[in-house]
Amino acid sequence: MMLMYLASGDGLALVRSTNGRLRADLELVGFPTQCVAVDPARPEIGYCGTFGRGLYRTENAGRSWTPVGSGIGSAEVTAVAVSALERNGESGVVWAGTEPSAPYRSEDGGNQWIERRTLRDLPSAPTWSFPPRPWTSHVRWIAPDPTEARRLFVGIELGGVMRSLDAGETWEDRKPGSQHDAHTLRTHTAAPGHVYEAAGGGFAESHDGGATWQGFDSGLTRTYVWGLAVDPGDPGTAVVSASPGPRQAHGEPGEAGIYRRAGDGVWIEVRAGLPPQQGTRAYVLAANPAEPGVFYAATRDGDVYRSPDAGLSWERFDLSWPDGYRAPDVRGFVVFEA
Repeated sequence: MMLMYLASGDGLALVRSTNGRLRADLELVGFPTQCVAVDPARPEIGYCGTFGRGLYRTENAGRSWTPVGSGIGSAEVTAVAVSALERNGESGVVWAGTEPSAPYRSEDGGNQWIERRTLRDLPSAPTWSFPPRPWTSHVRWIAPDPTEARRLFVGIELGGVMRSLDAGETWEDRKPGSQHDAHTLRTHTAAPGHVYEAAGGGFAESHDGGATWQGFDSGLTRTYVWGLAVDPGDPGTAVVSASPGPRQAHGEPGEAGIYRRAGDGVWIEVRAGLPPQQGTRAYVLAANPAEPGVFYAATRDGDVYRSPDAGLSWERFDLSWPDGYRAPDVRGFVVFEA
């Protein structure tokens, strides 16, 4: 059965099909949810980070949530990911990122955590600064490599993409060609070494496991790139959401579009089935590993769209929310089978 999690900003929506219609049930009501991830090998296990209330775990596909164990040094959890390759028994290694910028690792399903402190020693670390709170920064995204077990990428907002080749024991600083305002990172099981970055300055990618990077913005008429998803069946096809700048991406009334790129082609804006760009804030994008050629997009206020043709056209889901509820700020979105 296909399920979705949407971290709505004041709760976590569990979306499932009931009698042919999609229904959202709310968990963690009133919690400032930020990010969400599932274990690729055991999708009934998931994690949700909140800004100020810590990190929560489910072991029953979202029906109940409990706090994780000790060791995370900040209650502001801004990123979470589960490795597909690094496992300890039945548990995938879990990574959490916080504000201030710090990565934490758990090898026992979230019961105990250890900070990988050497990230703070990178030469660029004193320059990291999140513009709305310039005295700090945060880990915006964590991407464990799906083909190299100990390779890991961390995106700092605003600082750049940092790489570790030894499961976070040591780190390499941002590389030329990567973007400093990192928002979303993706990797792909069928494309070893390929890393994709959506960032405030545009789109960048690496084809050698993060050693070198190059930007590719040809066709993007908006270059503040927020959401990013890659076709599970084709690592050469990707979609991004982009806005003219951070105010249009995150504030009202907003302006955002979705762009698609296939192979070596340029980015092409896609409009079929989507709402007007004016009045729409930056989309959060996702792909279900079990559905090649399918993408999902969530607006910041909780409308969900599906593209059955690899991003060429979109259709809005008939999604039923609890009476009187409207998502204030969707930031985390995953689609999976459970």
